[in-house]
Amino acid sequence: MNQQKQNKDIKWLEQMVERSLLEKLLFSFSKSTGLKAVLVDTEGNTIDSANFEMKYCRFCQMIRSDELGVNKCKRSYARAGKEAAKYGEPYIFRCHAGLIAWAAPILLDNDHVGSVICGQVLMWEPEDYFLEEIEEMVKGLNVDLAAVKWSAAQLEVMSSDKVQAAADLLFVVANQIMRYGMTVLEQRRQIAAQQARLAEEIQARKRVEVAMRTIESRAARLYSIDKEYNLKAEVRNGERKSARQLLDSILIDIISKNYENLHTVKTRIVELMVTISRAAVDAGADLNDILKLNVRFYQELLEKQDADDICLWVKNILEIFMDKVEECKDKKNIQAIQKAAEYIRKNYRHKLTIDEIAQVVYLSPCYLSRIFKQSLGCTLTEYITRVRVENAKIMLKNPKFNISQVAEENGFDDPGYFTKVFKKIEGVTPSNFKQNAL
Repeated sequence: MNQQKQNKDIKWLEQMVERSLLEKLLFSFSKSTGLKAVLVDTEGNTIDSANFEMKYCRFCQMIRSDELGVNKCKRSYARAGKEAAKYGEPYIFRCHAGLIAWAAPILLDNDHVGSVICGQVLMWEPEDYFLEEIEEMVKGLNVDLAAVKWSAAQLEVMSSDKVQAAADLLFVVANQIMRYGMTVLEQRRQIAAQQARLAEEIQARKRVEVAMRTIESRAARLYSIDKEYNLKAEVRNGERKSARQLLDSILIDIISKNYENLHTVKTRIVELMVTISRAAVDAGADLNDILKLNVRFYQELLEKQDADDICLWVKNILEIFMDKVEECKDKKNIQAIQKAAEYIRKNYRHKLTIDEIAQVVYLSPCYLSRIFKQSLGCTLTEYITRVRVENAKIMLKNPKFNISQVAEENGFDDPGYFTKVFKKIEGVTPSNFKQNAL
């Protein structure tokens, strides 16, 4: 990998993930484990902050005091990072100086841009042969050999279980960095796509303006108001897809006319937020919840300094309000289903129609049938039949009622049909059920 690619990886990672977050994650890991964790690029160069408090162990400080030692560390880190990226999991390795360390890969958009390296420790008590091995490994470095051996003997000895646990924890840290980076990357892609759409639409409108020479601003404003009225209706009805499309069109209207005036853009966005929030309340959302959200959103809007960022932010606001409408809609559906079921249980002896039940809960027959099936797993007709059969079973256990009486009392005009339905549900005829029950 050349220097240009290396610099690109570092720049990309630092753009995707805030420096403060990187420092916080690495510092928290080091504090909790007592081990230093560093962020390196794909060439093994350390890119964490100079203000990072956790220092290298004494052994590593001496090894890295020599330029050749630093270069060997880089090669060890680069090789370990590549292996970790290859397998997509923590990679435990032995560094060039003979100590145990581990690497966790950082992948952004399937591209290996760096690794988190942690260590260095021993996994066994140092013996004479190990100290002799260190002497061979540090040959050529301008270091005090006796001091290096002494420092190696002072290193923490960790069991294999602890090393694996620390490696797994390091992988969690690396995953957090990746998730944050991918979130930022996705947001930037959305903004870029939105900018492209806005630019295309703005250019198209400019061509129309040139062809027509002039645009009546009043007519344009009335057109925008008409769109906002339709948006309010779609939000109130819970039509998420249509609401998104209308919002996109309204945002284009706002940005294309006021792109250079951020204050005007924010004013129009506040008006838009009021329209959407009122629609949510009209749909049944809790007024106090909506007011609290509006206060929070207004404070967030004041901090926005970019028109494109505001547009993406408003789209997210719409989704939050639509979720509130959906919650309210689901709650109303449950109440309607409960009321319909209660009405059936009270009136199962009479002839019941879906239209009659729908009128009781103030819903259309088609809509009630759909939500009833989704919620209870059976149709309204099936539920009516089940209620009737359950009550028929109670009556059949009473010797004073014959089959015809039971059928009539439970809404079955034809005893033969009652027998057919009863057997289909219970697996036996009413007569057999009655005999077994007595």
